[in-house]
Amino acid sequence: MIPIILSGGSGSRLWPLSRKQFPKQFLALTGDHTLFQQTIERLSFDGVQPPVIVCNIEHRFIVEEQLSALQLETQAIVLEPFGRNTAPAVAIAAMKLLNEDRDELLLVLPADHVLEDHKAFQRALALATIAAENGELVLFGVPANKPETGYGYIKSAPDALLPEGVSRVAKFVEKPDAQKAAEFVKSGDYFWNSGMFLFRASRFLDELKKHEPDIYDTCLLALERSKYDGEQISIDAATFECCPNDSIDCAVMEKTQRACVVPLDAGWSDVGCWSSLWDVNEKDSNGNVTKGDVVVRDSFNCLVHGNGKLVSVIGLQDIVVVETKDAMMIAHKDRVQEVKQLVNTLNEQGRTETQTHCEVYRPWGSYDSVDMGGRFQVKHITVKPGAQLSLQMHHHRAEHWIVVSGTAQVTCNDKTFLLTENQSTYIPITAVHRLANPGKIPLEIIEVQSGSYLGEDDIERLEDVYGRSVEPLQTSLSLVS
Repeated sequence: MIPIILSGGSGSRLWPLSRKQFPKQFLALTGDHTLFQQTIERLSFDGVQPPVIVCNIEHRFIVEEQLSALQLETQAIVLEPFGRNTAPAVAIAAMKLLNEDRDELLLVLPADHVLEDHKAFQRALALATIAAENGELVLFGVPANKPETGYGYIKSAPDALLPEGVSRVAKFVEKPDAQKAAEFVKSGDYFWNSGMFLFRASRFLDELKKHEPDIYDTCLLALERSKYDGEQISIDAATFECCPNDSIDCAVMEKTQRACVVPLDAGWSDVGCWSSLWDVNEKDSNGNVTKGDVVVRDSFNCLVHGNGKLVSVIGLQDIVVVETKDAMMIAHKDRVQEVKQLVNTLNEQGRTETQTHCEVYRPWGSYDSVDMGGRFQVKHITVKPGAQLSLQMHHHRAEHWIVVSGTAQVTCNDKTFLLTENQSTYIPITAVHRLANPGKIPLEIIEVQSGSYLGEDDIERLEDVYGRSVEPLQTSLSLVS
């Protein structure tokens, strides 16, 4: 059995903590490890191979770092240039495996879900395996024990041809209103749609080819034109752009005659909004969930998440408060599903707070925007031991670097030299430069930028050890000569 971990999506309902460039699956929301890491960790039992990861190419280095931090193994990382939903993502992973004559059972798992009872998950998986070995396409259904309007539902029906405990999928229902959800729970025939599947690779592709041939053909061509770099596969963007955007449910499961549901009663949550995060976290005696530097007084059933500043609340009930360095969100728990619409509004306004945090992660380390004005910006830059930034230049800004700790190796035009703690240097506009950390401890510097334009797109890369796009060296150098 091969897990296919789907690590796309932006988790916009968990804004401002989750952002496009650093979405919820890479956050430690329910423990010391991130949701992505937890998803892989729960697969460490007999009969399960290392997973195939499918993620956006923009998240490549985050994935690599989070795998490395816990020494988690994978057998491939499929890098999508942009999202096309779950059906194309799984199709490309399945086609890759079939090209290697590996027609295995595929366990499809989103990277951002919580499962509290791992033994119950394994029992459900054992039952699902029996059905999948017989050619069924299995969907894991969570018993609907309360009228939840944020989930899709599955209506089940008995089928004597299926193993005991497995039922046929009668129909799919999109997120219902409160009245419909209450009726579903009362009937006892409905499950929440977990978005988790088990099927043989060839069976899924057969059904996809039958019901959505455009997705099948486009994915096949996109994989043929993709670039391979060790275990990483970069999907061809020009071809993949033509692929229809569709989910596994819509493309296959709602159309096939062989969809079945296996109950999964394992403390599942998709952590899809702030109220569901409140559900799965430990609470104090008044029902409050707090994280960070938080003081709560006479408040009940609240979620208060601090991220640096002291956050204090008084006399609140059923309220969510989330603080980050550059944004704060306050909402009633009954209306947290509307956070997605709020994010859409912010995107329409061109606000960057939906895209990145003040602290931005790069393959070489991170930078944190400390202060900004009309013609200046101050950053705190951390470079990992042995790492280096790209050889680059800027057309519109100069930079001043001050070493706070560690040792910096600086390249500026034709000079390369070392700086240690409390030493500084100046990088003029259009100077070809690079910052590296030759030491064994993290390098920390304060960078002061000044100039007419300070955007991140004023970086012209000339060389890069991380495979990011570069400009021809001779063209760029001619600009500074």
